[in-house]
Amino acid sequence: MSHSADNSVPTVEPREQKINLLGLSASRLEEFFIELGEKRFRATQVMKWIHQAGVDDFAQMSNVAKPLREKLAAIAEIRAPEVVERHDSVDGTCKWIIRVEGGSCIETVYIPERDRGTLCVSSQVGCSLDCSFCATGKQGFNRDLTAAEIIGQVWIAAKHFGQFDSKATRRVTNVVMMGMGEPLMNYRNVVDAMSLMLADNGYGLSKRRVTLSTAGVVPMIEKLGDEIDVSLAISLHAPNDELRNELVPINRKYPLAQLIDASRRYLTKMPDIHRKITVEYTLIDQVNDRREHAEQLAALLVDLPCKINLIPFNPFDAVDYRKVSNNSLHRFRDILQQAGYIVTVRTTRGDDIAAACGQLAGSVNDKTRRSERHRAKRAAREEIIASG
Repeated sequence: MSHSADNSVPTVEPREQKINLLGLSASRLEEFFIELGEKRFRATQVMKWIHQAGVDDFAQMSNVAKPLREKLAAIAEIRAPEVVERHDSVDGTCKWIIRVEGGSCIETVYIPERDRGTLCVSSQVGCSLDCSFCATGKQGFNRDLTAAEIIGQVWIAAKHFGQFDSKATRRVTNVVMMGMGEPLMNYRNVVDAMSLMLADNGYGLSKRRVTLSTAGVVPMIEKLGDEIDVSLAISLHAPNDELRNELVPINRKYPLAQLIDASRRYLTKMPDIHRKITVEYTLIDQVNDRREHAEQLAALLVDLPCKINLIPFNPFDAVDYRKVSNNSLHRFRDILQQAGYIVTVRTTRGDDIAAACGQLAGSVNDKTRRSERHRAKRAAREEIIASG
């Protein structure tokens, strides 16, 4: 008797992925425990272990019942993204290269100052926008970061500085959503992560010490003010629509008048009547640094409670822009101060490790092919220059 062989490959059910508790906001963590049939207070216990003690092993959570710890270990995890490299600048700035799901790398920067430590956090792998003077935009775009990957950057820095030790001095006192990516294009994950930064059972940062910087996604500015109270910075970089269309292309969709109006309305939603918008303005030699630009900026912002942060452009290989001269920088600042504005000049920090403002590039598996197009344009320019 002959038998036909069964050569079919048996199917294996894929293992259900564990839920990463690192990125769950307080309300989402409560929902998670309620769905497990647990009391609401379990969320508070676990949240403190994760974000105040830096624990990523359920077995160490001593005030959580053992059966629950075992259940959590089976269905959940606490997983921060992977640190690939750390670079330390001569000025004390620290940059982490962090690998995220899918293999791309993002960058996170810590800037120490005398009375505070500011962590610059990324929100996207690459950037969905393409501002002409920013290294991140030239890398193209891969995807939004998850809430766990965003708050994971704060967790990594706190762990590195020993901040989770109960007697340790807090090293990360400020967080700015000014790293790779446009935060408001990844709205839900960014807001969930910022809520953990502010939470008493999380990192307990003051709402004045958590800042979101946007290039001007106007509808999301409106939504942000209804949901969370953080400081808002707008990346302006030009005082008129014609120039801003060139430097910050999203201006073609949401021009300056709309951005200024949305920023003003954001302030009206804040409980603190003394709050100001931070206006970021990168000064580029012979592009947006002239006297008339300063005068136009002073007129543009006249009805917006704000302070202005001037940022000298930090050069990188993919563009031909140059750093502003000291004379132009000081003239620009003086015109604004004489018009009554509070003006600060951002000190360039970490440029020896490519960690200065506008230099963050990471390693992006670009789905847009934007980086390929930028490289081709630059190669063509260099060929023209070489051929005389």
